[in-house]
Amino acid sequence: MTAWPWLAGAILSEVSATLALRAATDRPAWSVLTAVGYTASFVFLAAVLRCGMAIGVAYGIWAASGVTLTALAAAVLFDESLTGVMGLGFVAIVAGVLLVELGSHRAEQSSGDVR
Repeated sequence: MTAWPWLAGAILSEVSATLALRAATDRPAWSVLTAVGYTASFVFLAAVLRCGMAIGVAYGIWAASGVTLTALAAAVLFDESLTGVMGLGFVAIVAGVLLVELGSHRAEQSSGDVR
């Protein structure tokens, strides 16, 4: 199986857990979903690595997507602010991850590593 579905699961689990953590500040029962979500995220992330994705690439995509999706969802669910500067930050994060991904493909090609 390809790593991408596992990575999507890791991202969605982590974002859900982080949003549940925010909800747990008012209602402690949400802590259960927080623990389950973070555990699932790391299990999925381990599956991504077993599929052969480089850890720098996997972690970069996971972290960048998590930051962006969590901030956007928190704005909708918890009425947290979003600013233009934050938007520029999201663009910079995505650009950085794309550069890491591009660099990893070039490194694989130059070393002859085919995955």
